[in-house]
Amino acid sequence: MRVARRLVPAGLAVLALWPAAALAHAVLVKSVPAQRAALVESPPRVELWFNERLEPAYSKALVTNEAGTQVDLRDVAVSPEDSRRLAVSLPPLAPGRYTVSFRVLSVDGHVIESKLTFTVKDRR
Repeated sequence: MRVARRLVPAGLAVLALWPAAALAHAVLVKSVPAQRAALVESPPRVELWFNERLEPAYSKALVTNEAGTQVDLRDVAVSPEDSRRLAVSLPPLAPGRYTVSFRVLSVDGHVIESKLTFTVKDRR
């Protein structure tokens, strides 16, 4: 009977924590440029940081202009120094609004797909 009294609370604690662990997956924690940033100069690259390591072969990002044309240099890669960072280089961008679309696979097997925008202001 004493053993059962100890096991029941321990079992309940495990059950309470299990759904939270099962639902955990990679989330975007930082981006440069930041979401909705208004920049006075074109950024040299877009960098995205996640809270979990990414699978390089299945992690993609692209930057498009207002017309939907891809404008990045198509060199997207997970950083060899930090497997939670995904980056893509940019040429000098004209003033306008840009969309960063990304789809990443974290090492826990979850796919995350989203977008963010930034604007390069006209310097006049």
